[in-house]
Amino acid sequence: MFNALPTQIDETVRAWTWDDDIKPYFDDLLGRELTADTVDQWLADWSAIGKVIWEMMARARVATTQNTVDEEAEAFYTHLLEDIVPQLSVAGNQMNKKLVDSGLEPDNFELPLKKMRTDIELFRAENIPLNTEEQKLGMAYAKITGAQTVEWDGEEQTLTQMRKAMEDHDRERREAAWHLMMNRWLQDRDAINDVWVKLFDLRKQMAANAGFDNYRAFRWQQFKRFDYTPQDCQTFRDAIEAVVVPAAKRVHERRRARMGIDSVRPWDLAVDPMGREPLRPWATINEFAEKAETIFNNVDPQLGGYYATMRAEDLMDLPNRKNKGPGAYCTSYPLIGRPFVFMNAAGTRDDVRTLLHEVGHAFHGFETQALPYLQQRSYPIEFAEVASMAMELLAAPYLVEDQGGYYNAAEHARDRVSHLEKILLFWPYMSVVDGFQHWAYTSGDAAADPANCDAKWAELWDRFMPEDWSGLEDVKMTGWHRKQHIYRYPFYY
Repeated sequence: MFNALPTQIDETVRAWTWDDDIKPYFDDLLGRELTADTVDQWLADWSAIGKVIWEMMARARVATTQNTVDEEAEAFYTHLLEDIVPQLSVAGNQMNKKLVDSGLEPDNFELPLKKMRTDIELFRAENIPLNTEEQKLGMAYAKITGAQTVEWDGEEQTLTQMRKAMEDHDRERREAAWHLMMNRWLQDRDAINDVWVKLFDLRKQMAANAGFDNYRAFRWQQFKRFDYTPQDCQTFRDAIEAVVVPAAKRVHERRRARMGIDSVRPWDLAVDPMGREPLRPWATINEFAEKAETIFNNVDPQLGGYYATMRAEDLMDLPNRKNKGPGAYCTSYPLIGRPFVFMNAAGTRDDVRTLLHEVGHAFHGFETQALPYLQQRSYPIEFAEVASMAMELLAAPYLVEDQGGYYNAAEHARDRVSHLEKILLFWPYMSVVDGFQHWAYTSGDAAADPANCDAKWAELWDRFMPEDWSGLEDVKMTGWHRKQHIYRYPFYY
């Protein structure tokens, strides 16, 4: 029966039900005798059905982020969350227990077995509907943020498109654009707070159901963080405060002096401090994507080939548009053995780094296809980010025009300085996000009140971030609304 599995996600697969179309595969696997002679085929067959389900889920989720108001896409993803995932969670736990209880240790399977043992310990049937509700609330957050637009210069603009206004040399226009964007966020303050309160309660209950004192401890195990502790994060934040924050202040002071202003305000961070025109590395999406192919070929021809495959097979959604979900990500379509990249390009230099970053994840995904079993392809997010952050740096020498890239020599040097500065400036911001989450999930019920969250975020912001936010308290304290990881991917940072 496994030989007859589909090779693509079509309408027939989308119509699958648990009882008629998926359960028989797991019944077959759970009914087999596991021995040293049979375990490899058993894992191969488990991987085969797993690839179909994984890709169906991934494509459904992608559709809901490509258009957050697509009711058909939302309905199908909700169907999967409500009708397939709960049954799959139970079957997956049974499969994990079958392999662990067998005492077998397949080749190159030590870490997957360790993860399976952790998943068995964490599994609680009562958490299954809570997981479903958590995913729905994540979609609600994306729908709120995807709908945010403002009118600027007589045109409707998404907040991502408005980033160009932050590079305008006219400081008054920058400030006006910034307030316009932030006021749009504040219009959704109550709606986002409502999503947060529901998420917080759900996560607290999930942790309690699994026998943990707080959600952080539960989530740490979910992420299989075997090699470092929450205290190590605290140590890292303290080191950033001691070493990186003073360096960030020097970067901002250099900017202040070059701009001839009294203090660096939030609307002064993206404009060129020396009065040069904004970098506009591409004019059309095709140009944007095509030049990246040349860059990746220069890094390594095999990587260039991977990227060419993604372009040829329409495995990227690059431009920003209204009702498109926030941020950028790379996901996997394991049935066809391909990654998929999603981002919100709007014509700024940050688009280039985002594309390099997400395609770095995609290259990692291509390489994992060499591993025989799906269970071996799950890597920790900490290492996933090595592939993406490294690709930003590996590709940097090739962004210049004589290498087929986006910039002339002077622009390339300017972009390189900006990139390295942004890496440094990211660490303090990362500390705010990380510190906020550690506080939120270890402070009892304090974080159930959004007002307390506002206060904590503002406290951390003042501790780590060097810009002048005087008179902007409402916007500053609601900064946690603008970091989707807090809502959709807690403790990813």
